[in-house]
Amino acid sequence: MTANLAKQNAVDINDASILITGGTGSFGRAFIKSLFARYKPRRVVVFSRDELKQFEMAQEFPEVDYPIRYFIGDVRDSNRLMRACHGIDIVVHAAAMKHVTAAEYNPTECIATNIDGAQNLVEAAIDNNVKRVVALSTDKAANPINLYGATKLCSDKLFVAGNNLSGKSHTRFSVVRYGNVAGSRGSVIPFFKKLADSGVTDFPITHEEMTRFIIRLDEGVELVIKAISSMYGGEIFVPKLPSIKVKDLPSLITPNGTYHVIGVRPGEKLHEVMIPSEEARNSVDLGSYYIIQPAQSWWNVKDFRLAMTELGEKVSEDFEYASNTNDHWMTQDELKQLVEEV
Repeated sequence: MTANLAKQNAVDINDASILITGGTGSFGRAFIKSLFARYKPRRVVVFSRDELKQFEMAQEFPEVDYPIRYFIGDVRDSNRLMRACHGIDIVVHAAAMKHVTAAEYNPTECIATNIDGAQNLVEAAIDNNVKRVVALSTDKAANPINLYGATKLCSDKLFVAGNNLSGKSHTRFSVVRYGNVAGSRGSVIPFFKKLADSGVTDFPITHEEMTRFIIRLDEGVELVIKAISSMYGGEIFVPKLPSIKVKDLPSLITPNGTYHVIGVRPGEKLHEVMIPSEEARNSVDLGSYYIIQPAQSWWNVKDFRLAMTELGEKVSEDFEYASNTNDHWMTQDELKQLVEEV
């Protein structure tokens, strides 16, 4: 593989057919809204297994007014995914089983969606000559201690390795890894707000010292669009994000809000890592985000290493990007504004 090969599958979002797996989720809806506001894609295909959410989404983006199609399917079904990828230029893979505790109690279901589903997409994309695939990952995939994180690490590896397999199709695969999305379904801020609406003023947190990276939904969308346009194939894109302490939220959710500690849940981390120290030797600082370069031999060509070095700067060998040692923390005013936005 050479740098020229990566350019052979260049794609213009304005004239592309785009498939979003898990497209009715929080990210998918925000991504599609941004697509139609800023670009003119030829076709957008929403792939998900929830017909109710597709019906609801079609009220906002009807097929008669937008070049959009709703495709019922599950990433576990390789045949259905193969059909969905027909004629597609770009795939954004947002489908996943994401709930940490549910994954701990239902491990085979998590594996079937996050690992088998990833492999199904790799094969469907290659066989249909898809040009670019960007898979969404999570901070829990770095140094995982829970099943969800372990399956997403495996998924990341499958997508990176997909570049080895694409051959003449030249399908390129990259990954975007980011932290907790403020306002996404099931995340802590809307959960606390729902409790507050029911009259709760003393909120449950699992540990007093817990920290998290936090990202706005629109920032996640921007990074994915950046990855689509700039990827070589094989990189893991990691945004630079602020950290928060979970215990700071209750007092911002409602006046005189307090918290009580209920204990760490199965598979839960106190702090999140997005770039482990072991990956420092492969990581490059590109200003607003990092890239973890793949260790495979096809990436270790002069053109790629030189391009990354010219665009950015290699991080130090002892570098680690973790939520508790992060040098960027949300101020109380910033956190208050975030809570109000959600």
